[in-house]
Amino acid sequence: MRRIAENLKIKAKKLFGLAVWVLAVLLLISTVKNITKVASVRSAVEAEKEKVAKMEADNQKLQAQIAQTQGSEFIEKQIRDELGLAKPGEAIVVLPDEATLRQLAPQTPVEEESLPDPNWVKWEKLFF
Repeated sequence: MRRIAENLKIKAKKLFGLAVWVLAVLLLISTVKNITKVASVRSAVEAEKEKVAKMEADNQKLQAQIAQTQGSEFIEKQIRDELGLAKPGEAIVVLPDEATLRQLAPQTPVEEESLPDPNWVKWEKLFF
């Protein structure tokens, strides 16, 4: 009986040692998974921070454009351009579109490039 009890104790110790190793491996696997999750979350946070920084820069540009468009110079320029209004003493010149301008422009003759006549042809023209 003693032997059976000793055998059971030895088997229990081996089983306990095996259970400890299995538990250690499971904990190691869990730790590695958690570390990879943390790394991926950190990279996602960095990417989002970059997006936020880009959006803030775009927002600043848009705020500058809004401030510019609300200025009196911009409004006056838009009134002049869109409505054709002018200050007293100014003259407004309205040009037609580009196609009409091309039709109204004088046509320049296209000169053909040619070599001068040889001397014998010049003599022939002179005498005949």
